[in-house]
Amino acid sequence: MNKKILTTPLSDEAIRELNIGDIVYLTGDLVTARDAVHHRLLDLHMELPLSLDRKAIFHAGPIMKEAGSGQYEVISVGPTTSMRMEKLEKEFLEKTGVKLIIGKGGMGEKTAEGCMESTAVHAVIPGGCAVLAAKCVERVEAVFWKDLGMPEALWVMKVKEFGPLVISIDSKGRNLFENNKKAIMMKKDGAVEEICQHVGYIQ
Repeated sequence: MNKKILTTPLSDEAIRELNIGDIVYLTGDLVTARDAVHHRLLDLHMELPLSLDRKAIFHAGPIMKEAGSGQYEVISVGPTTSMRMEKLEKEFLEKTGVKLIIGKGGMGEKTAEGCMESTAVHAVIPGGCAVLAAKCVERVEAVFWKDLGMPEALWVMKVKEFGPLVISIDSKGRNLFENNKKAIMMKKDGAVEEICQHVGYIQ
């Protein structure tokens, strides 16, 4: 089966074709943007130093190594918990034009609404693959807001077949994590009842 590769700039048509559970890879521009970036843009009303329109952001705190002449090498780039950005992500999508959010774990109802309204998706990358993910980075093109520190700065990277990424919220507002939670809860009562039939109380 051929890999499904998304290439920046991401079109609305490409985003609409994605469904929760799809496995995709990203080629092109990927920019780290986590808590402090969201805070500066939306709470402090600071202008972003670059355009994120039709690009992908990564909720991540990379480890970078200076390689001389202002160049950097990515040592590790693992995802951070996306739910920390839930409060601000819908507005972040509206203001920036971001089409793909990558992180760890699911996001909630506000982000799902934002994905529907802005034609965007959220995807998760497997945890524990930070070094492997770094190998998908062809080069670091720029860094902005270094005063925030290495994990919180805006790192602009060129990536090739970055992934695998699992679509967890699609542009129809469907949420893979929430759907799975509901399915588990529906099965839970029956499973508990069956277990209780086979397990006695300790006297």
